[in-house]
Amino acid sequence: MPDAARSDHRSALVAGYLGWTLDAFDFFLVVSCLTAIGREFHKTDAEMALTLTVTLAFRPIGAFLFGLMADRYGRRLPLMIDLIFYSIVEVLSGLAPNFTTFIILRALFGIGMGGEWGVGASLAMEKVPPRVRGLLSGFLQQGYAMGFLLASVANIFLFHRFGWRPLFFLGGLPALLAVFVRMHVKESEVWEKTKHESWGQLGRAIASHWKIFLYMVALMTAMNLASHGTQDLYPTFLERQWGFSVERKNLFSAFSMVGAILGGTLCGLVSDRIGRRKTMILALAGGVLAIPLWAFAPTVGLLFAGGFVMQAMVQGAWGVIPAHLSELSPDSVRGFLPGFGYQMGVLFSSTIPRLEADIAHRTSYSIAMSATALTVFLLAAVATALGPERRAVTFGERQ
Repeated sequence: MPDAARSDHRSALVAGYLGWTLDAFDFFLVVSCLTAIGREFHKTDAEMALTLTVTLAFRPIGAFLFGLMADRYGRRLPLMIDLIFYSIVEVLSGLAPNFTTFIILRALFGIGMGGEWGVGASLAMEKVPPRVRGLLSGFLQQGYAMGFLLASVANIFLFHRFGWRPLFFLGGLPALLAVFVRMHVKESEVWEKTKHESWGQLGRAIASHWKIFLYMVALMTAMNLASHGTQDLYPTFLERQWGFSVERKNLFSAFSMVGAILGGTLCGLVSDRIGRRKTMILALAGGVLAIPLWAFAPTVGLLFAGGFVMQAMVQGAWGVIPAHLSELSPDSVRGFLPGFGYQMGVLFSSTIPRLEADIAHRTSYSIAMSATALTVFLLAAVATALGPERRAVTFGERQ
């Protein structure tokens, strides 16, 4: 590969990774500060979990709007607009005077969050070499885990000194990433070859691939149930059932995200060898085996081990997703189909934090988390097994 091309794909990968990292950082600030924000606004855990549901439910709007723009006008411009938009909303979240304003801002943030993944992933996956697409997919997707880790670290060192509001001001950083994209990332050559000349042409292309789109929605519903079902209320579980302080809770989250980063990257590499679906199913099976330690550990040490292994397995399965969805999607609609399919899956899974909170209120967090995890892992494994696979397909040579 020529040096210029190698530099270009590295810049695109870095842009996609950092965009997803900062997106997840902003989202998990709410997860990490859930009870503190609830105390200020006089809301219960279940009511605060609604803010997570609203953010997840609005993500498809962002994927729809920015995905269409990505297939019509290219990947770079929508990515830059999206980065600036969600940066502004995140800063405003730290200034929210009441719960109503906060939840509206979280809905707007959901639009920005929904737009980033599909555009960033399509740009990066269209540029990287097919032979290592799985490995780099794992790296890209673990921007999500890195965002969670950074949110946890920010809470450990800054929460007690400044409270939750200033943490959201850090959400202005993605605006700087837009400058990096503008200066260092070139437009996708695959898009240049397959771009549509009119909105009508784009609409017909999307409609003609409805079957693969419906499969993506089903797969991503199951996968989002697996991730959000094991992540979003787990810090609350640690606080309510184990009595963890804010520092210890966030230390646990940071430690588990190290497992997520390692698992996601390793499984991405493995998927280049044995296939996307087989790798995902093996990781989900590992998640099932980790449930007892993750939810019912008898000691704090074993609880930490359970969290590490669980997130390594969950994000191991997720590390394959950017490559897998990009490969399943036709060239001419890759900006729209994977991102919108992903975020529709988010919408259909968005009630999981509230459902877990309600079950925990009637039973315990251990029972709620373990029963949910077992169910959604099995659903995700079945959805993965029933779908197609096009590992290492060359982009730009098919429609």
